[in-house]
Amino acid sequence: MKKLLVILTVFIASACYVGAQELRCNVQVITNQIQGTNKQKFTTLQRAIYEFMNGRNWTNHVFNSQERIEANIMINLTEEISSDEFRGTIQIQARRPVYNSSYNTVLFNYMDNNLHFRYTEHETLEFSENQHLSNLTSILAFYAFIIIGLDYDSFSLNAGTEFFQKAETIVSNAQNASERGWKSFESNRNRYWLASNLRDSKYAPVREFNYRYHRLGLDRMSQRPAEARAEIAESLLLIQRVYREKPDPFMHLLQVVFDAKSDELINVFSETNPDEARRVASLLREVDPANTPKYQRIQQ
Repeated sequence: MKKLLVILTVFIASACYVGAQELRCNVQVITNQIQGTNKQKFTTLQRAIYEFMNGRNWTNHVFNSQERIEANIMINLTEEISSDEFRGTIQIQARRPVYNSSYNTVLFNYMDNNLHFRYTEHETLEFSENQHLSNLTSILAFYAFIIIGLDYDSFSLNAGTEFFQKAETIVSNAQNASERGWKSFESNRNRYWLASNLRDSKYAPVREFNYRYHRLGLDRMSQRPAEARAEIAESLLLIQRVYREKPDPFMHLLQVVFDAKSDELINVFSETNPDEARRVASLLREVDPANTPKYQRIQQ
């Protein structure tokens, strides 16, 4: 009997540990453009990335199974440079449940065109917060911290700061890496600028928008839809402020917001009154001119 209790205790502790990870991340590795090679290694790679993202604790906080952050990673490998070196793209999406509903809202929908890494089949994916060991694991860890930070920010104002700091540290550690995506001068839309914008006080209104939009807006939509829409409309003024002040000429973070939210904003304001629809549509056309045709639908 005593032995059985010990076994049960170990089993329960193991189960709690398994449920403590923060991410529930689906992973897909696509290799359609790579011909005549050993495809099994890509299956192994996909499994290794899945275990890397889901099998470790990224924070010191305890998550139960229902609290894990839903995410998708799609890696499209377009070039096999050698038997262990690859290039391609990585798309990352993260979602968050909306309170008192079955709806999940997109927090992050990001395409990174600078995926370049080495991988040997069955090798262990190792990562250190203190040094750049592998371009693949640095990229994966970078986005894990971005996802977690955005999720935390959506529930409590500026709660994601420590995770954005970790992402910025990964960028700093990779400054001597030969692969692209980590340096400011390589592009105006890359990992460097994403981490930099999230940590820049000039972009603080964007992070406040993230909190007000989700916690004070969407999470109240089922109970008080008119008030929730009004809060979301007010939160958009924070985005407008950043757009008009133009902290830098690229404003990468604003594009990140609209890549995740443009379609949802149209749905949110599709049932509002004409005056609010006019004001919101005008604001969105100003701050996100690339999607002007889409925002016309708010006033239809």
